[in-house]
Amino acid sequence: MDTRSEVREFLTSRREKVTPEQVGLPRGTNRRVKGLRRTEVAVLAGMSVEYYTKLERGGISGASREILDAVAKALLLNDAERAHLFNLADAAGPIGRPVKRQSSKHWVPSQGLQWALEGFTAGPAFVRNGRLDLLAANPVGKAFYSQLYDVPGQEPNFARHTFLDERAKQFYPQWDVMADITVAILPTEAARDPHNKEFHDLIGELSTRSAEFRTRWGKHNVRHHGSGVKTFHHPIVGEVTLAFEGMDMESEHGYTLTIYAPEPGSASAERIQLLASWITSEQSAPTRSLAQS
Repeated sequence: MDTRSEVREFLTSRREKVTPEQVGLPRGTNRRVKGLRRTEVAVLAGMSVEYYTKLERGGISGASREILDAVAKALLLNDAERAHLFNLADAAGPIGRPVKRQSSKHWVPSQGLQWALEGFTAGPAFVRNGRLDLLAANPVGKAFYSQLYDVPGQEPNFARHTFLDERAKQFYPQWDVMADITVAILPTEAARDPHNKEFHDLIGELSTRSAEFRTRWGKHNVRHHGSGVKTFHHPIVGEVTLAFEGMDMESEHGYTLTIYAPEPGSASAERIQLLASWITSEQSAPTRSLAQS
């Protein structure tokens, strides 16, 4: 990743999103730029226009925590965007660069983690990394995300499935929302591990093969994906609505353990139970949609 370019494009895109009215400034009559002017950001952040211009052009190396905080407040950055700005500053600095992690292809869950995954039976549970590779899952999770596993020659990956597999638009009833979320998770990994070849290969593949990904990637949106509710249309059991919680793994920086669970006693809970029953049934028998049974 070209850190200077990423800083420039990120700060410019955030500045363009903030209106003068949002920060208590008059709009005026001769405004020719989207959002705020650099001079306005500089005033709001309490620094010279020259210094803010240097930062926005990518010269973020050596910027203090106080300076970054001031920029984040001036641009109304949310928690995820603020963290991304700090990660970019770390990546740009002469020290503190992230330690290169082993390839996801060689990562295996510890025995304890695998036991924990398999012990969770209320719904899908899985581990992913910042590149959105699906690294490990409980049996329900593997059945739930079966479409990610059945592409020959490819490791299961949420981003690739979302943008390059036509089935994803049926699997995610609100595909546009899911696509936005998927892309907004990825910049965190780009800043955390800027020299990760596997990550850049994935971004290059998606950008080349999917205009929908390319457009979203160019917006430089960032988000943390910790908890919420999603609705899916599974090819075996039909529509299910699941609450989810994502938890950062202390033992593997940048890896996330996510669990999904339906509301107890709901139709979704019944369908997840049907999926669990289907897992233990004869796999070689002709598959019939349990949603229609």
